[in-house]
Amino acid sequence: MTIKNPENMHFESIAIRGGYRRTQENEHSEALFLTSSYIFESCDTAAKYFNNELQGNVYSRYSNPTVRTFEERLAALEGADRAVATSSGMAATLSVVMGLLSAGDHIICSREVFGSTITLMDNTISKFGVEISYVALTDINGWQKAIKPNTKMLFCESPSNPLNEVADLEALAALTRQANCLLVVDNCFCTPALQRPLQWGADIVVHSATKYIDGQGRCLGGAVVGSDELMAPVIGFLRSAGPTMSAFNAWVFLKGLETLSLRMRAHSASALQLALWLERKDQVIKVNYSGLKQHSGHALACKQQDDFGGVLSFQVEGGRDAAWRFIDATQMLSLTANLGDSKTTIVHPASTTHSRLTSDQRSAAGITENLIRVAVGLENIEDIQRDLDIGFGVI
Repeated sequence: MTIKNPENMHFESIAIRGGYRRTQENEHSEALFLTSSYIFESCDTAAKYFNNELQGNVYSRYSNPTVRTFEERLAALEGADRAVATSSGMAATLSVVMGLLSAGDHIICSREVFGSTITLMDNTISKFGVEISYVALTDINGWQKAIKPNTKMLFCESPSNPLNEVADLEALAALTRQANCLLVVDNCFCTPALQRPLQWGADIVVHSATKYIDGQGRCLGGAVVGSDELMAPVIGFLRSAGPTMSAFNAWVFLKGLETLSLRMRAHSASALQLALWLERKDQVIKVNYSGLKQHSGHALACKQQDDFGGVLSFQVEGGRDAAWRFIDATQMLSLTANLGDSKTTIVHPASTTHSRLTSDQRSAAGITENLIRVAVGLENIEDIQRDLDIGFGVI
């Protein structure tokens, strides 16, 4: 059985029912197809599948029923024609660039993206003759001035990691229409449960499914979402290069999608409560969370998002030494660079997620030595605060 007309269903129902085709075994939970290849009835049938005269499964690097269910469900949640599942969030970004850009093209990227994205752009993508420029996420004039005749793509992450800066997606989309280029938005922090960039004019959305879509830090995965036309070259790259999602990981992500809306609301509620609590601490210089009314991106976040997400960062008095002492003193929080987990995580971005950037790049992105990032999990907020208080006690 396939759910028909998912556009008539609410988000929570699509997240549980969308994209599923029940097999002849009449299973209730989604089936897990752990197979690398598929059987053909005859040589003639095999030839027709390989020549695209017949549509179906050929090889799991190309397609897999479990992965397809995840792709169709995510596409429905984002309001897109198609989603393409990848082996990681970085594989999703790589696939977009490799599938849609050519030597001589120009991409403009916000300075405030995930550190590995900048490393990928500078150390790998640039080798293929793609020109890369960086601008401040919230500086619309800067984006406009950076556009050249060969600009083919604007790439941003909103909200940004880890400062929670918010891009004006509608304004950026207007620029891309004028310049005849594409707007790609990394929706990792919000997921479609809180933000759907295509509704604001974006052409493509990328995800790290490793984060909130999984929700429990179990598997690596990513996705690219957009129109059938734009996804075709991305699929072509995946089929040849192979950074595809495994069936097992897709099955785990399907289970994650079922509770995504509930979890994102809970993460957001606790993060706002924690941000307000941190603001009252004497050792805190600044709290970065778009749910705070004084945050520079608050109004835009209220417009574009259904809530503010579960990630915040804050600066403490002192430099790296104070930040490290604070983090090392905590006992319950997990010191790991991952986020989107049911367990609250804490990390020092300057020495981990953004450590491969130059000092000038970190400075431009606002990654200071006294900055601490917390991805608020699903534990009781009082227990999270109690653990952070241990950190405040040593600085």
